[in-house]
Amino acid sequence: MSISIQYVPTPYGELILGVYEDRLCLCDWRERSTRRSIDERIKNGLQAVFAEEENALINVACQQLRDYFNGDRKEFDMPLRLVGTPFQMRVWEELQQIPYGQTESYRGLAIRLDNEMAYRAVANASAANAISLFIPCHRIIGSHGELVGYAGGKETKEMLLQLEGQSGR
Repeated sequence: MSISIQYVPTPYGELILGVYEDRLCLCDWRERSTRRSIDERIKNGLQAVFAEEENALINVACQQLRDYFNGDRKEFDMPLRLVGTPFQMRVWEELQQIPYGQTESYRGLAIRLDNEMAYRAVANASAANAISLFIPCHRIIGSHGELVGYAGGKETKEMLLQLEGQSGR
């Protein structure tokens, strides 16, 4: 089996998009420090290899991303294939509930998961998100409103929050 991938330039940096069995399983920043481990987790979890090739669903994802970056889209409508532990998947599902233009803290997300003390585990799960933007981990900020780490870099995170009408601070 293969995961169809394409490298996609955006105004915020280059992304790698991947589709497996007609579901988006990867939309991540190409220059991410954990690129290799994220890719291996996806390939091992799906028992598949990457194949750089055209894919209709990637084209749909690219159009939705263009619309988002142009300020014309506030919600994504893509079938997703999450690859992670059950806890990570719960965190990623909860991240998708944070509306466009709003932010949440790791502690706030942990409270939403009924485990306030799990904020560090929530932070680690957020950092392992391989479907950036569609799963909006850029909307997570520190408990005191400060910008915290982001796979695309803090500058990219700040620009995304500004795009959505938030200062991030």
